[in-house]
Amino acid sequence: MSEPALLSIRDVSNVYTSRRLGLFGKVEKKPVLKHINLEMQTGEIFGLTGKSGCGKTTLAHCILGLIDYEGEILLNGQKQGKNSNQIQMVFQEPGASLNPAKKIGWLVEEPLVIHKIGGRRERGQMVNEMLARVGLDPSYKTRRVNELSGGQKQRICIARALILQPRLLIADEAISSLDISAGAQILNLFRELHENHALDILFISHNRDAAEYLCDRIVEMRDLNNCQ
Repeated sequence: MSEPALLSIRDVSNVYTSRRLGLFGKVEKKPVLKHINLEMQTGEIFGLTGKSGCGKTTLAHCILGLIDYEGEILLNGQKQGKNSNQIQMVFQEPGASLNPAKKIGWLVEEPLVIHKIGGRRERGQMVNEMLARVGLDPSYKTRRVNELSGGQKQRICIARALILQPRLLIADEAISSLDISAGAQILNLFRELHENHALDILFISHNRDAAEYLCDRIVEMRDLNNCQ
């Protein structure tokens, strides 16, 4: 019996609902995703490209369980609960997801505390190891967000996502806010994490060149009906 796909998206549709001004304003429904089907296999970096507004991020939010959808999304053949650690996401703007009042060590450790993983000493060691994995030394634990470059902030966001040891990392426009040099370094980091730590990545980007550089396979979302 063959192994299930890492990620299976089956006939997934999503409708955005909005209401015009006033309590009794007309409800408007706009289809964002319509009957999306695709599969991502274990052991690959899968690229999802397309123009802005075509539904890439909406699909990512469906995969994470953040919004409702019709159809079925499975990870290793299983449905995931909304609080599952198995899928984590890195977003477009790294600074927006990092609390500037906290030190970097606290930020990286926070997911472990929330999910009650390990004791204080064990969590500290896990933070050190994760910082090293994303190319930063332990001294960064005492720094704050405003002391970091854009690329360093994104590395911290990646560390926060990976410290829960997810099965799948979704990188949603993860380099679009970075300069060319920092963006290239993050792409190389994704490749290193994939090759050295068996991390499978769904790489979402409007940048076709970046996707072709990084990904093993690429699908383009066109309009709102199909993955081509």
